[in-house]
Amino acid sequence: MKPIGTLWHPQTSMPSAVERRLVITSGEGAWVTTEDGQRLLDLPAGLWHANVGHGRRRLAEVAARQLSTLETYHLFGAHANRPALELADRLSDMVPIQDATIFFTSGGSDSIDTACKLARRYWQAVGEPDRKVILSRDGGYHGLHGYGTSIAGLDFNREGYGTESLVPDTRRLPRDDLQRTADLIDEIGPENVAAVVVEPVIGTGGVFPPPPGYLRGLRELTARHGILLVADEVITGFGRTGSWFACERWGIEPDIITMAKGITSGYLPLGAVAFAPRLAEPFFVGADAPTFRHGLTYSGHATACAVAMANLDIIEEEHLVERVEQLEPVLADAVAGVATSPLVKDARSVGLMAGIQLDPTVDGDALVRAVRDDGVLTRLITDNTLHVSPPFVVTEQELRDALGAVTNRLAELERSA
Repeated sequence: MKPIGTLWHPQTSMPSAVERRLVITSGEGAWVTTEDGQRLLDLPAGLWHANVGHGRRRLAEVAARQLSTLETYHLFGAHANRPALELADRLSDMVPIQDATIFFTSGGSDSIDTACKLARRYWQAVGEPDRKVILSRDGGYHGLHGYGTSIAGLDFNREGYGTESLVPDTRRLPRDDLQRTADLIDEIGPENVAAVVVEPVIGTGGVFPPPPGYLRGLRELTARHGILLVADEVITGFGRTGSWFACERWGIEPDIITMAKGITSGYLPLGAVAFAPRLAEPFFVGADAPTFRHGLTYSGHATACAVAMANLDIIEEEHLVERVEQLEPVLADAVAGVATSPLVKDARSVGLMAGIQLDPTVDGDALVRAVRDDGVLTRLITDNTLHVSPPFVVTEQELRDALGAVTNRLAELERSA
């Protein structure tokens, strides 16, 4: 039988992918180039990850040096490699968790599975075995591994597997309603809840910043009941909201932070999870300390960690987090301009990320293809929403031109209606 296709695209309707495949061959700064030579401003920064932009020779050279010395060595047992040790120290000092312990993964979905497994394992280790339920918010996206699928706040990511949740004992919370959240925790019984997982800014679910006071209120609520708070900073970590971590911007200290994407700006696959000391202590202290039976072959991959260190150097040296803070009002103003179109249902932005939610009558896919003809690359996320999260090196004019192209195409649609 002849193969119907050799490459299966993730999270994709395959008939449309085969028909409309867009092959990206190179990138420089905030721009990428297609196989047929078209140059496109990369509004989504890949999948939210190209923080320092494309084509950084410095990162390629760091990778080459590490590969030619030691590509990697695993961290199982007592083994380690120097880049993993150095990056763990650096992240422990950076994250908004005092004296954090770092567990490395291969990406964001791995990080979520690691965080959720450790949350449940921790309660078993300290003698509270009933704490098993993992709560997450409506609209949240936490990757697509076992736990990520199970705690997804986007119903379509949980459907079709013959069960409401691949992993038992998960429930959804209302997106921003603290009182209803408190009521649901009371209904379940706080003594049965292991953790609440929350994106500080909901990303793939449409880019929804937290309402004033929401994250602090959630931190107070979880702390009052002894529930672990997991901040999913896979998208927002490493500068996307104008602070190194979104938790810093909104003034909270979670118990666990998941990271990926911006840790290497996508130059190599890497993720990490930061744990508060009390969560690591039962597994670190005492000759009879239990083992956390979890691991990945490429946890702490030496070359990925070396590239992450150089990536963080670039962000610091070029003051790119501060640059995001400076660009935030520029993006907000440009998004507000697009939002004047009657074909835009809503538009939201924070830091250097935005969601432009189109009216349901608009063919979002067709709009994405139209602005691509104008040299702007974007994509649709939940609820017919245009994804905007450009590399931190984007210029003010590039931002205005890109959103201007969207405005012009919407105006054309209005005239032809």
